[in-house]
Amino acid sequence: MTTPQPVFPADRHALYEKHGYSAAIRTGDLLFVSGQVGSRPDGTPEPDLEAQVRLAFANLQATLAAAGAALEDLVDVTTFHTDPQTQFATMMEIKKELFPAAPYPNWTAIGVNWLAGFDFEIKVIARIPTP
Repeated sequence: MTTPQPVFPADRHALYEKHGYSAAIRTGDLLFVSGQVGSRPDGTPEPDLEAQVRLAFANLQATLAAAGAALEDLVDVTTFHTDPQTQFATMMEIKKELFPAAPYPNWTAIGVNWLAGFDFEIKVIARIPTP
């Protein structure tokens, strides 16, 4: 049986310590990544929506890299939006830059009314490639 292992990016963010959770958990060749937000190193939200979404993806990429994975290894993606109707176009433009061609991961977008001061969060499952 594989023992789950916590994974943290090199520049571990204050939110992990403050709220007591791991950036990701690796079990076997699967990586379950906690919701990533556009937080600055001190844990505060990036105020501009586009910058916040880009920072959330950068935080996600740092967590994936710490486990030896990348965006290409995503299997399942869930995004959370505080105002999907007005925010979706911004997120879709960034999504097109990061995922320019098929095959795409499966993706679910959910509207929520609270993200602790953030407007966007991304949670994923990835398969870690074997070296």
